[in-house]
Amino acid sequence: MNAVLARWNRLPVDEAANEILPCCCSKNWARQLASRRPISDEADLLRASEDVWKGLTMADWMEAFTSHPRIGESPAQPSRAPRSAAWSRQEQQRVAEAGEEIGVALAEGNRAYEQRFHRTFIVCATGMSAPDILQILQRRLRNDDAAELQEAAEQQRQIANLRLKKWLAS
Repeated sequence: MNAVLARWNRLPVDEAANEILPCCCSKNWARQLASRRPISDEADLLRASEDVWKGLTMADWMEAFTSHPRIGESPAQPSRAPRSAAWSRQEQQRVAEAGEEIGVALAEGNRAYEQRFHRTFIVCATGMSAPDILQILQRRLRNDDAAELQEAAEQQRQIANLRLKKWLAS
């Protein structure tokens, strides 16, 4: 068994939930996942996370979304979840290397998204270039509210899974 997971399995529920909270930043997700312990390995952890995610409410999703910075900008609320902010910087590393023109287009796209959907644009940016993210943002601006909420939730689920893997490797 992974040493991080073995230690986590022994923590009190509240401590265990707080430890994984930066992976998703939904308190309900973290509490429910911690309550499913003991978890034997990475595959079980990811399955449990998926099961919990499927049962969350829109309010839980929105709570998770608020921890994300705008694509191409500094992390939102770094004092709330410093580890989440660090992961966001790492995940957006290729975006930070984009030229000014793409940066301006992303900023404009972020503003348009927020005006339309009243939340931050969420995308699993790991390994993606800034032009790729801009193209996704522009496509998703054409979604209706319900479709976009589902797409944002799916992106958040992917981010949580990647972060759980990073957490296990820490």
